[in-house]
Amino acid sequence: MFCMKKSILIYILFTTLIYSQGKGTLSGFIYDASNGEALIGANIYLKVINLGAASNGSGYFAIPNIPEGSHELIASYIGYKTFQTKITIKNGEEKRLDIKLEPGAVISREVVVSADSVGMPERLFNKPVSKIDLSPVQLGKVPQVVEADLLRTLQSMPGIVPVSDFSSAIYVRGGTPDQNLFLIDGTDVYNPEHAFGLFSTFNTDAIKKVEVYKGGFGAEYGGRLSAVINVINNDGNRNNFEGKATLSLLTLNTTLQTPIGKIGSLSGSVRRTYLDQTLAKVIDDIPDYYFLDGNIKAFFDINNKNKLSVSFYGGIDDLDFKLDKDRPQSFGFKYVWGNQTGSINWRTIFSPKLFGNFWITASRFFSDFNIDIVEFSEANRIEDFTIKGAVDYFYSKEFTFKFGFEQKNINGALKQEFTSARIDVSKHRTLYSLYFSAQWAPNPLWDIEAGLRYDYFVSDKNFSNLDPRLTVKYRLTEKSNLKFSTGIFHQYANRIPRLFFVSIWVSADDYINGSSSNHYILSYQRILSKNIEFEVEGYYKTYNNIYSFNPNYRAEVEPQGYTKDNLPVFASTKGLFNRGDGYSRGLEILLRKDAGALTGWLAYSCAQTEYLIDNVNKNNYFKPRHDRTHAINFVLNADLSNLLNELYGRKFANSDKQWSLGLNFTYFSGQPITLPASVYIANSVPDWDITKNSLQLYPSDINEFRLPYYARLDFSLNYKITYDGWSLSPYLQVFNLLNRKNVWFIQYENEIENNTAKLKVKNVTMFPILPSVGITIKF
Repeated sequence: MFCMKKSILIYILFTTLIYSQGKGTLSGFIYDASNGEALIGANIYLKVINLGAASNGSGYFAIPNIPEGSHELIASYIGYKTFQTKITIKNGEEKRLDIKLEPGAVISREVVVSADSVGMPERLFNKPVSKIDLSPVQLGKVPQVVEADLLRTLQSMPGIVPVSDFSSAIYVRGGTPDQNLFLIDGTDVYNPEHAFGLFSTFNTDAIKKVEVYKGGFGAEYGGRLSAVINVINNDGNRNNFEGKATLSLLTLNTTLQTPIGKIGSLSGSVRRTYLDQTLAKVIDDIPDYYFLDGNIKAFFDINNKNKLSVSFYGGIDDLDFKLDKDRPQSFGFKYVWGNQTGSINWRTIFSPKLFGNFWITASRFFSDFNIDIVEFSEANRIEDFTIKGAVDYFYSKEFTFKFGFEQKNINGALKQEFTSARIDVSKHRTLYSLYFSAQWAPNPLWDIEAGLRYDYFVSDKNFSNLDPRLTVKYRLTEKSNLKFSTGIFHQYANRIPRLFFVSIWVSADDYINGSSSNHYILSYQRILSKNIEFEVEGYYKTYNNIYSFNPNYRAEVEPQGYTKDNLPVFASTKGLFNRGDGYSRGLEILLRKDAGALTGWLAYSCAQTEYLIDNVNKNNYFKPRHDRTHAINFVLNADLSNLLNELYGRKFANSDKQWSLGLNFTYFSGQPITLPASVYIANSVPDWDITKNSLQLYPSDINEFRLPYYARLDFSLNYKITYDGWSLSPYLQVFNLLNRKNVWFIQYENEIENNTAKLKVKNVTMFPILPSVGITIKF
């Protein structure tokens, strides 16, 4: 047996050596020539011999087994001029070529990759299933509430919906917000929302790129059931000092970038709301509230094979509320919460075919809540320290391999003190993960990626799971692709949602099993013209062991001990959640244009989500509140200066004065709600009095009825003046331009006249028309 294994190993090494003779390897990084930023997902292609690659998350690419001789190389990326050059490969040569792409305005005709060139078809074919890429330019063009926001922009994409205007939380293909994995420079973010959900923690001015996976993501991602939102911040301008400042009605935002000699760059941003210093001083109804956050990131070129980056994010929300500011003893509360994240990322080229990426990350979330008048306080903490690594091995043009590991150490604590009881929960959890995936491209028509992820979660009860993943791509024609993806996904944490307050996280333990989901996705993609993409995706997801908060928790739970004052202490999750299963299915259609004087997308989705929760709704399936049967999103951005030039095929004008217009239309079918099925009288004897709020409503089946449909049109107008490297851009944004009164929920008011009960219905609506103005300065 030993001899047989030895013979097989010798044979593999021998055939590999023979296969490599007469061939070479081309590798390098793709950079933005204007600032030295690495470009993620750029396409590199060798004409005639049908060899190519896409740059990875670090901007690195490798094309192995290139035949000896002279070749024409083409590199392309949306918003940049196509790069072309001749290269010569010798026998066994490991050629290094770093490519710098010259940026061009997104509207420029010369940067539009034509459909008969290699760039756009290859980019579309290489794109993973259910993935969305967004640039800072695209994020900034979608009209929003007061200012651009990442999560609210994502709500305009098919398959991603909100629950109301008052929250930036996203529900992806039927999943809940806690089923989304948020990463900022490789670090987990646990509560990524500011200002009661009105804004996210991600500053769009600091972002280089956003990668969103709506499902079917690869083995390198785990720990969540629904989606991945991977935010990569700017490394910094390596060529020149540059800055940007934006002043809106709510926030002041500043971003600066500068080179660090010849060895790297530095990027930083700071953002603060200032209503607490202005309107809150003169208007009593506006509470004293502000949030402050900031990013800083340093990038270092150690040498041509090693790069290091250090990233930090910190944010704090401070709310000091008093019902009557003029009365010192008035009811009020103090609430402070925030996130801090940090990461150290080392990227190294072990060899042209072997690329390594390693992180040390730390994440901390805290919240402190105090009501002095009733002696209630709460302290909530989450601390995450993670070590992880990923290795890409570009074995040949047919085979690429990925290996990775992760060790996540999590500490969580929740303490609540009130007059009748104490809650004191402190837990330590550890997650160990390993993954492996292999990508096989036997010919230009097929691309198959299979992966396997192993999780071992250490808790009061240990969990061990294997998650297989599979993606198959088939090139139907030069302009169209067919893709399929499936996989199993596990999650070991759940959030307890709370209205207007940040959520509390709990983990799998003796009473809460890990959740799981199966994904099945089929996608058809086609290039319709030079820069218009068309995509149709159908999906089906199952949920096992999902959990919803048990509203009867306090009535059912038993204390685990008592304080010295004989107050009960609760330190267990027993009875906290109701367990259940469910499924989601849907169809999404997307038409997208990313270059030209007119850009944007038109999207439609038809979806259905149903849950089956134990001992809820008589053990029948029901639709959750975030279920939306139909959704239509239309986002349009127009460069008014060149609109006619594009329509008539004329050359674009590069003016130092530019008008641009943005529209964002959203339609959702109504949210499901539970209506009262009957009314009954509840009162006590002998004080029976039918007029004293004795009417009680008995609900019907859960969420059997729907609110009226939701519709909203947003508008923005921007005027940009450029002078000698500076630009000044005043802008106007109008949220809910038509002032539609979209219903948030329904209130019932009881009236009794002459022993006759009358039930009045009142609609509580969301945001009315909200105009805002601001100005952006770049230098």
